[in-house]
Amino acid sequence: MSSSIPLRHLRRLSTTTDSSSMSISRVKSKLRTEYDPDKALEIYSSVSKHYSSPTSSRYAQDLTVRRLAKSHRFADIESLIESHKKDPKIKEESFLSTLIRSYGIAGMFDHALRTFDQMNELGTRRSAVSFNALLSACIKSKMFNKVPQLFDEIPKKYGVSPNKVSYGILVKSYCEVGATEKAVGIFKEMEEKGVEITAVTFTTILDALYKKGKSEEADNLWNVMVKKGCEIDVAAYNVRIMHVHGGQPENVMAWINEMSNAGLKPDTISYNYLMTCYLKSGMMDEAMKVYEGLEGNVCNPNAATFRTLIHYLCRNGDYEKGYKVFKESVKVHKIPDFGTMKNLVEGLVEKKKMKEAKGLIRTIKKKFPPNVVNAWRKVEEQLGLASVDADADAVEDQEAAG
Repeated sequence: MSSSIPLRHLRRLSTTTDSSSMSISRVKSKLRTEYDPDKALEIYSSVSKHYSSPTSSRYAQDLTVRRLAKSHRFADIESLIESHKKDPKIKEESFLSTLIRSYGIAGMFDHALRTFDQMNELGTRRSAVSFNALLSACIKSKMFNKVPQLFDEIPKKYGVSPNKVSYGILVKSYCEVGATEKAVGIFKEMEEKGVEITAVTFTTILDALYKKGKSEEADNLWNVMVKKGCEIDVAAYNVRIMHVHGGQPENVMAWINEMSNAGLKPDTISYNYLMTCYLKSGMMDEAMKVYEGLEGNVCNPNAATFRTLIHYLCRNGDYEKGYKVFKESVKVHKIPDFGTMKNLVEGLVEKKKMKEAKGLIRTIKKKFPPNVVNAWRKVEEQLGLASVDADADAVEDQEAAG
């Protein structure tokens, strides 16, 4: 059930925060950690009119729409997006395209299509930019089978010419439904029409072929593209590493070296694969060296880094080291999932590390939305950690000072 917020309330909210005091990066940071949809609306509404370009506002708008969609506040999403159609910037195709994409993020594809169809009356020209926004909205709405239909109908109806990005989205739609043969067929069509095959499109097909067990076909495709001079980026190498390393750390290391020799910089995902291989092989010391060496490789650990490392530290019974890694995840706002953290807190209790266990739960309860907090309250009760004492306060203060 939606509790729609009238636009006059959105305008009132816009006065509650001093927009001049918040940079775009600060707004994005606040929205990433704000799970209350009303507060997210307040933050976004307070600054949305001050963005200088559609690109700078798009991320903040998308985050706000995601928060509302998770709470099934679709009437509020419609009110928010429709209000932007009164903005003079609506005649800018890039601005209108952000609205189409946001409807897609909310799974409201019919609204996205309606907005695209309204472009004439809104005085906005159409090109591949808005067409690609519509195709992306279709993908975001999980309507993969409709993308080929739009690809066929929209250019005929509105005279829009698909570009390399359009073809890339079409390829993705086929890959999402497991139709790799059709995806490869589009690949060939692009070559015949002289449309550039981007690294993203190539990687999409490569990943789909590996996932369907067509390793030989994927390897052949890789070799053909290399010979044709197609740009092979880090993402493509990572896909190949993920599917062909065979669980051997030395194989992953060889691919990382090949990447470097090709003038590419391995990223966090590359090193995560290497770390995971070490962990699966029981080589904890080597895995820790990869983790500790991320900064030296100009990489930042992501959520998967912390989740994987803490999981294996718990399996090895090294809960104290797991707790240390958890504190590092808190500092960069990359706390692992509930299941991983539950294993860690149970291990800390088992090792009689009660202060750390309480501090962990208190920290997490401050960082997550109400539904997750309720689950942690149950864990507290089950483990006898429900009481709050000065020791837990001290641990939390230490982490905050971190």
